[in-house]
Amino acid sequence: MLIATTSVGVAVLVRHSLEASWHFYFLPLLPAVMATALLAGRWSVALAIGLAVVANVMQVRGVSDQDIAVNSILFALISWGIAEICQRLTQALRQSGRISHDLFVREAVLDTILTSAPIVTLDRQGHIRRITPVAAELLAVAPDAAANRPFSAFVSGFDPALLDKVGKGGILDPPPPRRWTAARPDGSVASLIIRADILPDDIEPEHAVLSLADQTQAEAVKDRGHDLALHLKRTWRLNSLGEMAATLAHELNQPLGAATVYLQAGRNALKQTGVEDDNAAEAFQLATSQLLRAGEIIRRMRDQITTGAHDLAEQRVSCLVEELAPVFTMISRDADVAIRLDIQDEDDHVLIDRIQIQQALSNLVRNAVEAVSNQHEGLVAVIGRSVQGQGYELTVEDNGPGIPKDRLDVLFQPMMTTKAGGMGLGLSVTRSIIESHGGQIIVGRSASGGASFSFRLPPITEFEAA
Repeated sequence: MLIATTSVGVAVLVRHSLEASWHFYFLPLLPAVMATALLAGRWSVALAIGLAVVANVMQVRGVSDQDIAVNSILFALISWGIAEICQRLTQALRQSGRISHDLFVREAVLDTILTSAPIVTLDRQGHIRRITPVAAELLAVAPDAAANRPFSAFVSGFDPALLDKVGKGGILDPPPPRRWTAARPDGSVASLIIRADILPDDIEPEHAVLSLADQTQAEAVKDRGHDLALHLKRTWRLNSLGEMAATLAHELNQPLGAATVYLQAGRNALKQTGVEDDNAAEAFQLATSQLLRAGEIIRRMRDQITTGAHDLAEQRVSCLVEELAPVFTMISRDADVAIRLDIQDEDDHVLIDRIQIQQALSNLVRNAVEAVSNQHEGLVAVIGRSVQGQGYELTVEDNGPGIPKDRLDVLFQPMMTTKAGGMGLGLSVTRSIIESHGGQIIVGRSASGGASFSFRLPPITEFEAA
């Protein structure tokens, strides 16, 4: 009501000021009705029309009542029509404002979603048209550097023809090995799941929208679970082997003792017949010593299983290697591989379990011989040197092909072997023996290009101090 009264009042004043120059009748009052229609409702518009008619009738002089009535009716009808147009325009403007606000909010939400989601759009040739910052970060490439480049340059195996086979928002099936991978510039590889959606034809040049999902962590967890399952399986097998080893240590001791007695009896029988020569005597002696050594190994194994203790004593490394020389000679002759011993006999006193260190050294030599057995002029060297103040170091090296880098991490794991019929325990047992003596096996490459295994036994003074 206030708007209608004010508008008409202002219009009457304007009409009165213009009356001296021209007779306007209802024309100056029309803006009052329009202003009321733009600012208020229909009741206010009707009031403004009524006030305008009354004000005009009061100010008009010398006009017949019939003309006044006709002009008032025409003014009311025209004013009402113009007011309706103004109100419809106002409603349209308000609705347009609401729509513009809704569009702004939706655009802001979409921008936020796209900014936080790895999205890529492609044309029909498979080239990148748009890429979000998150997708660019996932592929480890700058957004500008990725634009207009083939998507296959970042994700190996991608083919635009695959998009024709996927449904709306469906997962894009990768080619063998059934995994999408993105090779990053730093050498790392990201595992991906790709969802694709085809756009309508009238949105050229964009043809498809790809949504990328990083599965690197999930794949790592899956691989870790697989590794843990294998580890548990190996642990179970090792426990079974431990039980079997304890049983064998108990059961084989008596047959080995009996075999030693029979060998000695056989040697005595040959002496009585007078047909024993030096070679036969040496063979009997070696067989007897190896049987005794086998019995000693079994005894030590049984003691270690039951008590975990070592039979430590002061030993000379040169002497224990010299005891193994006949064994190395037979290994060399059987495999047609030269075994060279280069043992320094100065400052070689250590406190060790002689049988276990001999077993570890024998394992390393056998492995080295097997590595070069099919090689022309294969050579295995056993080198011993005193390291001043730091113990005594033994090295077994060969001139074979060496150890592949991908096997270094699993080289000492139990139950891991590349030999047909092998159990994968030799190097694992060897490392356990060396580490139980305070040493460590170091794997490297020999001067001739083959493998090199070194371990250092701490000097006797360190054991005594402990």
